[in-house]
Formats: sequence, C-alpha cells, structure tokens
Amino acid sequence: MNGRAERIQVNIEGLAALPGLLLAWYGENARDLPWRRDREPYRILVSEIMLQQTRAEVVKDYYPRFLEALPTLGALARCGEGTLLKLWEGLGYYSRARNLQKAVQKIEFGLGGRFPDTYEGLRELPGVGPYTAGALASICFDLPVPAADGNVLRIMSRIAGFDAPIDLPAAKQSVTDALAAIYPESRRGDFTQSLMELGAVVCLPNGAPKCGACPAAELCFAKRNNAIARLPVKSRKQPRRVEDRTVLLLVCEGRIALRRREGEGLLGGLWELPNVPGALDAQAVLDLAAQWETEPLALTRRFSRAHVFTHIRWEMTCCAVECGARSHSFVWAGRGELEREYALPSAFRKLLEGLYD
Repeated sequence: MNGRAERIQVNIEGLAALPGLLLAWYGENARDLPWRRDREPYRILVSEIMLQQTRAEVVKDYYPRFLEALPTLGALARCGEGTLLKLWEGLGYYSRARNLQKAVQKIEFGLGGRFPDTYEGLRELPGVGPYTAGALASICFDLPVPAADGNVLRIMSRIAGFDAPIDLPAAKQSVTDALAAIYPESRRGDFTQSLMELGAVVCLPNGAPKCGACPAAELCFAKRNNAIARLPVKSRKQPRRVEDRTVLLLVCEGRIALRRREGEGLLGGLWELPNVPGALDAQAVLDLAAQWETEPLALTRRFSRAHVFTHIRWEMTCCAVECGARSHSFVWAGRGELEREYALPSAFRKLLEGLYD
C-alpha cells in the first residue's frame, strides 16, 4: 500500500466510548499547566506554538515570562525582533517565534484584532497548520475539530490497532477523520487536551506505556492483542548528517565577538559565534582570527562539544582566542549585553559556560 496516496483504514468500532472515558479521567488527573488556566485564544496560541517540538516541562518556564513581557496580541505584533528572539532564546526552532509574530500581526493589523473563530480562518494564519488550528478551534471555541499530533497518532495506533506508519500524511488524515466522528457534544476542548495528556503521561513515546493507569485500556487493541511493543509503526528515518565545525570564541577586553547568520537556512538570521566548516588545528585558528583583523594574541582554550539538530549533528571544535583588536566584522558584546540583548542559539550559548568564571 502506498500510504502517502491512499486512505489508511482506522477501525473506529467501539471508539464511541472513548470521549466519556478520557473526559472522566482528565477531570481528575490533568496536570496543572499554566496554559490550561484559561482559554483566551492569544495565550493558547502562544502555548501551542511553544509546545511544538518542546517538552511541557521546558515550556512551563518560558510561557509565563513570555506573557509577562508580551501580554497581548498588540504587544507581540509591535515587538522588535531582537526582543522577541531574546524571549525565545533556548527554546530552539526560532522560525516558530517569527511565524507566531506573523500570525499575530495578521490578526492585529489585518483582521482588526479579531481572532479567527473557525478552523478555516485559523488555518489562514501564518505558521498555523492543521494540528495547531485544531487545538485552537476545540480548546478556545469548543468546535469538534481534532488535533492529531505525534502523541495522538501513537495513542490511536494502539487503541484502534492500525499498523501503517504514523508519520505518513495519510495516517494523520485518517486518524483526524476517525476522531472527528466521535467528538463529544460538549467539553470538546477538554477532549482534545485529554488525548494530549494521555500521550504525555500514560501512553508514552519512549519506554513502556502505563497500561494499568490508562482509562482507555478496555478499548485498546494493542493491549488485547499483546501488540504494544510493535505499535505504533514509523517509517525508517534517514540518519542525521554529521558536520564538523570550528567555533571561535574571540575575546577582547572581556567582550565576545558575535555576528548575524544569513537570513535563510539553519538558524537563519540569528546571532552566532564566528564559525567555519571543518576541524581546524590551532595554527589555522590563529591564522583565521588574524584574517578577521582581531590581532590574535593567544589561543587560551580548546575543547569539543556536539549539538544535535533535527537532521544535522554538529561536531564542534571550540577555540577561545584572546584578541588585541575589535574587528569591525563583528559586534563585540559584554557579559551583560549577552544576557539582556543578544539571543544566541543553544548550540553557541552553551559554549560560553565557564568563560566568565
């Protein structure tokens, strides 16, 4: 079967009981997360964008700080990019922050500040895909629209017992359709969140699921048929490409050299420590620093670090170089400015640890 082109059969027989089971369980067991304390669309949009590719435990720290700084649609719509990226620093996938601002700007300036209240209207916002639109539609506006992310696809694969790879677009569409057929008449947002919660704390992505605590165990195909270990099925991933890079920590009078990356591609438009492809030896590092007109005095430290992106692994040779001149090729930031003003991706931020000790 070509799962990318054809429909995937999801057996929904018996799933009509799922909303009632999950809603009762969710009412008693839901975690107290800050974005669950109201259903104001702007706040839910911020949380849903943050939660893409990021664990809830991490987002719990960022979410309140972000909303304290940018409490309204208008505040985010008018926020400078530097401030926005600094608030996002450490969350990664910075394109999410830019798309979030674009979506809010469309609402603020293009829709007169009125948040779209239909699935179709939400899908027209920049950076809002089917999952995020479904989450907003059900949580904020109580619409019967599923939000099928990896957690929900895993749950439904095990409960309904389908063995097509869950990362195929056809699988996501088929699960979405199956869930839409059983959405409850009320508490639709809670049902959406109950599915998310089940995948986060019971039907786990890594490690054995906690079937003894699962409110849907009586419906679960995988549990009945001893198929938990083989479901869900995923397509075979391509191995990450490994890249060697040499990163230079150029230090002059206590200030660090920074530059902005090109606007497109990996970490596009963000601040970075100067770096080049390959693993340079000590002399090549000093020669490069001299080419950049920093008057290198000494290589004071050399160490290795790795950083993993979605499709790439950087093997970094990191070299701290004491310099005698601040080249105009760079911005030279002091410690306070690094903390307050410049958003450095985690790949570079962690290289500064211990530099000021």
